[in-house]
Amino acid sequence: MAHYLLVIGDREALGWVLTEQRMAFPGFGRTEVRALTSGDTLLLYTTRGCFKNPTRDRGRVIAAGTARTAVATLEQPVEIAGRSYPVGCHVEFSTATPWPGGVELGPLVDELDTFADLGRSWSIRLRRPLVRLTDRDAGLLHRRLDAAEPEPLGRVLDQYARWWRSGPFRA
Repeated sequence: MAHYLLVIGDREALGWVLTEQRMAFPGFGRTEVRALTSGDTLLLYTTRGCFKNPTRDRGRVIAAGTARTAVATLEQPVEIAGRSYPVGCHVEFSTATPWPGGVELGPLVDELDTFADLGRSWSIRLRRPLVRLTDRDAGLLHRRLDAAEPEPLGRVLDQYARWWRSGPFRA
């Protein structure tokens, strides 16, 4: 079993992921996307720009979940903001922190092995949909997320899905 940050940089896409319990990718080009398998742990990370206000918002881990299937070519590509995502998988998230809560990643970077080689440029690693985590890093983030007291997804889903439900997202 591997552990990943699942990086989401768009609020409509976030609403779709949490509502549909699916994830879509632009292709099989990234090693992490090809490697993702059923049972892998996913820590859902929303970027600073995810909610369209990067001066107010911080990059946060808001939920922990699991990949339910391996990544495969989709019968119908998912489209958002004029981009097509032809491959994807099923995921499961059953809890999430209320918006705008979660575990801010920036203050923890010095404690995370995943970003140790990048210094102040650590955020460049988040420019991909999946970031592989060490067991140690995943454990630390899980403990911090548990301390943030996530709630059943049904209680907080509307806080995250409101933009998807009103947007032009197609699946």
